[in-house]
Amino acid sequence: MNPTVAYQNRTKGKLEQILHPSYTLCKEDVVWILEFIKKKVAEEDPLMQGLTQPRLLRNFRYFAEVSLMLIHRRNGFDQEADRLKMWLREAAYGLQEEA
Repeated sequence: MNPTVAYQNRTKGKLEQILHPSYTLCKEDVVWILEFIKKKVAEEDPLMQGLTQPRLLRNFRYFAEVSLMLIHRRNGFDQEADRLKMWLREAAYGLQEEA
């Protein structure tokens, strides 16, 4: 298998796992997805170029919300897991090709 395809499949699987409603988030997962988003933005990923400016601003808003939650929280995300997952989905919107 092509190493690039294997990496993309592994990344897609990790993203889907983190965003799955029954998956329990940990700090490392939140950091991973924020780094994933940052990388996609830095690379000017073609998937992002199809997003409208209001959608990009919405992605940024939720990226910032998650980042601030991570900075201000010292313990787990149990109490706010649903809201955090919604924010992560919004922050990563459009960065994953549909299967």
